[in-house]
Amino acid sequence: MHAWICDNPIGPEALTWKELPTPEPKAGEVRVAIRAASLNFPDLLIVQNKYQVKPPLPFVPGSEYAGVIDAVGDGVTQLKVGDAVAAFGGMGGFATHACVNAQLVMPLSRGFAFDDAAAFICTYGTTHHALIDRAQLKAGETVLVLGAAGGVGTAAIQIAKAVGAKVVAAASSDEKCALCRELGADATINYTNGKLRDELKSLTDG
Repeated sequence: MHAWICDNPIGPEALTWKELPTPEPKAGEVRVAIRAASLNFPDLLIVQNKYQVKPPLPFVPGSEYAGVIDAVGDGVTQLKVGDAVAAFGGMGGFATHACVNAQLVMPLSRGFAFDDAAAFICTYGTTHHALIDRAQLKAGETVLVLGAAGGVGTAAIQIAKAVGAKVVAAASSDEKCALCRELGADATINYTNGKLRDELKSLTDG
């Protein structure tokens, strides 16, 4: 296998592409032949030694990825070789193969593209927890999404609309606001004009 190795955590420019022995899954693990990996903010922080998790050197970064299982460890019965999956393993995704605890793997439905799946668990899981588990968002309520054109923001628009909420999306450009409307936002605010509070008040009064 090949992987991006972090052995000098000063930033992504120090990563090196190396050939390594292909790992074998331990009990309770599966090995994923990776087809796509996402880049999240923690991935940038961890290779600069600025993240709360500081793995021993060297390590393979890449918290989230998708691919096809090509080996299973002892005790794994819910997954099999050939299954298309996404995983949020914390590390190891910037490689051709990764072994991960089977409990951290999500089987993919037919037609779920690998590049979409690789960017699904972190952003949509975070947003679902925030809006549904913690905020208990209900149909008919209004939610303001700041930074709405980013990964978590676009997920928030879609999840809130699926619940039946009204979504006001705030972003930093007209182009980003247009994207938010395409995703279902009921109203948008370009907050670079410095009038976020006034525009929000006009949208929510009455």
